[in-house]
Amino acid sequence: MIRTPFPAPPPEGGAVTVAPGVLWLRLPLPMALDHVNVYALDDGDGWTIVDTGFDTTRARAIWTDLRAGPLQGRRINRVIGTHHHPDHVGLLGWFMDTDGAELLMSRTAWLTARMLTLDEQATASPQQVDFWRKAGMPAEMLDKRAAARPFNFADVVHAMPVGFTRLTEGDIVTFGQRRWRVAMGHGHAPCHATFWSLDDDLVIGGDQLLASISPNLGVYPTEPAADPVGEWLESCARLSILAREDQMILPGHKLPFTGLPFRLRQMTENHHAALTRLTAALAVAPRTAVGCFDLLFKRRIGDGEFGLALVEAVAHINHLRRAGVIRAVGESRDATLWGVTGGQVSAIAEKTPN
Repeated sequence: MIRTPFPAPPPEGGAVTVAPGVLWLRLPLPMALDHVNVYALDDGDGWTIVDTGFDTTRARAIWTDLRAGPLQGRRINRVIGTHHHPDHVGLLGWFMDTDGAELLMSRTAWLTARMLTLDEQATASPQQVDFWRKAGMPAEMLDKRAAARPFNFADVVHAMPVGFTRLTEGDIVTFGQRRWRVAMGHGHAPCHATFWSLDDDLVIGGDQLLASISPNLGVYPTEPAADPVGEWLESCARLSILAREDQMILPGHKLPFTGLPFRLRQMTENHHAALTRLTAALAVAPRTAVGCFDLLFKRRIGDGEFGLALVEAVAHINHLRRAGVIRAVGESRDATLWGVTGGQVSAIAEKTPN
């Protein structure tokens, strides 16, 4: 069972002590998921910061208040990026510039974040537009997005200086006066670092380990045949070996929680159920990826959520396609239609990959 020992998040510019020498902080985000959790761990002679929030004027002002208040004006020794997404790496470079902080990340996360920060686009690329079209994005929305300036990492991520310390699977690292085992997760982001304390019951989970929301598993034009759902399911199985009921999980969003073994099973079962629903429906009639929204999400998807829903729908399609359960069976207005490879619904359900 999942329990949340700290029912209220820290106030803006404030902190909640979740363990000796471990502060839970929160930064705002200008989107539906309106916050990101970050953590400050006391090193004795300064702090280690895990994740940072976006690089915005407001975020920098909040960090200024945090540094003068809960962080007591002490130096930032190191910053850790759990994964490459901008709400987690936005101010890593800023802390490197201001404090000479050491940066710890996986190589894949660092390379991806730095590449995306340098790759600024004025309009969507032809590959992006083609990807959206084949997934079934409505024509009016497609035209609008094709003409608009897309989201760029550089909008909210401070330039990342060259130089970092690489995190790899199985590493033992020391910060916050604890030793931590590094375990990598995949699916939500490649080489997403999680940290498992060897000295107490803390686990820093980033977006790989969340209590009440599901991390987005998305396919993008950069790797249109990717299978993040398969990577996610494999990661949940592998991380479950490390999971205990008593561990306190410090997640990237929402509330810290206990009950990780149950949560890993729950997240796995949720994706299996979605794959089964999708397979059964495609055995009746072919659909585009966008046409699968109702099956996967069971709620209305608005314009603000449409992009994340599209990439997750493609991810589930890709997983079934790679398993040989479905295949492309035609097109509708240049969008790919997907259907089962043959056989009865019951037989297909048995083939749905675990």
